Amino acid sequence: MVTVTLWAGLVPLADNQKTLEVEADTIRDLLRQLTERYPGLRDPIKNEVAVVIDGVIYRDDRSRPLPDGAEVFLMRRLAGG
Repeated sequence: MVTVTLWAGLVPLADNQKTLEVEADTIRDLLRQLTERYPGLRDPIKNEVAVVIDGVIYRDDRSRPLPDGAEVFLMRRLAGG
């Protein structure tokens, strides 16, 4: 089980919940469960999200395992240049 904190723009799409408890093994599983539970999150998660696990940012590694009890943040993906 992990605790997921959403950035402010996602909160209205998740029934106004800022934090969620999710049972997931990988980032991919976490994002799938969130979009099934809250369909409004589908587009932002698909296009705009970076996942932060215990302070480390993962942009594209969806197979990354989630340690039990991890602190997870969904943040807006920032473009660099």
